[in-house]
Amino acid sequence: MTITAPTRPPVIAAAGPALLFRRTRVTGTDERIFVGKLAVLAVLTAAGAALALRAEPVATAAGVLLLAAMYTHAVELQHQCLHHSAFRRALPHRLVGVPLGVPLLVVYSHYRVRHLQHHRYLGTPQDTEFFGFDTRQPLTVGMLVRGLLDYPRLVGVGLDVLRAATGRWRYAHGEIAPAMRRRIVTEHLLLGGVVLAAVGLALAGHGGYPLRLWVLPLLVAVPMHFLVELPEHLLCDTDTTDVLRNTRSIRGSWLSTWFTNGNNLHIEHHAAMSVPINQLPARHEETRRYGQHVQRTYGEFYRLLWQAVRPRRGA
Repeated sequence: MTITAPTRPPVIAAAGPALLFRRTRVTGTDERIFVGKLAVLAVLTAAGAALALRAEPVATAAGVLLLAAMYTHAVELQHQCLHHSAFRRALPHRLVGVPLGVPLLVVYSHYRVRHLQHHRYLGTPQDTEFFGFDTRQPLTVGMLVRGLLDYPRLVGVGLDVLRAATGRWRYAHGEIAPAMRRRIVTEHLLLGGVVLAAVGLALAGHGGYPLRLWVLPLLVAVPMHFLVELPEHLLCDTDTTDVLRNTRSIRGSWLSTWFTNGNNLHIEHHAAMSVPINQLPARHEETRRYGQHVQRTYGEFYRLLWQAVRPRRGA
């Protein structure tokens, strides 16, 4: 039996949450804000790399942690590119989105196809969320640990690279256009080329660079990214297509909102997925009024999660 967290009934009003579902176009201001986020990512990634390459163990550890955080943050920025809500034209989304996913081995166009299907089919058996934690399954500690340590996904990406290189890659969740398939295959090959370059660097006697700048941060980023994604739909109503019931928003702080690139405002995002992320905070008041699963902080969510999975006496 699936355990769900206590919920509060939504406030019903005649007008309804009109702002929450309103669509908007990307403006020049939205675009500049996103470019600013990319600049911050670049500066912090460079700082993490400088620390990770230091000889002092404490500095190295701090650098690895900072790089892991930036690789996680990069995937959240990539998520905005998936929805074409970062730039006014379509092309820059792929040009920027592809490299943002490389450190965490996330292939942009593959993620885009599956993630848009997730938006379309959320609350139905056809849901195809890209990252493999299925919130519809019974919640157990073992399931959480497997999601936290989802290193098999990295192996799966490697196998997809090999399939792409040998002409055997196929999309496993329905039919896609031939042009999209070519894009996905090309991006897998690009990722494979980056991996081969890192291996070549190691074989040439410079293994410390890929180890400190990629491998170790990647191992930390996998569970870090899981913890960012986990609250989105977990402990929500999984048998409804109503976004006010099947999705969670967390008000969070300015830091958590920046780090997750607005992923904490997930009801707002699912209600109007093409709205630029920086516009979502203005819609949170309606989410608080109408949403069933709204928390103030990530700590509040994780307390709910602990209550849901902790052993019960006499159970």
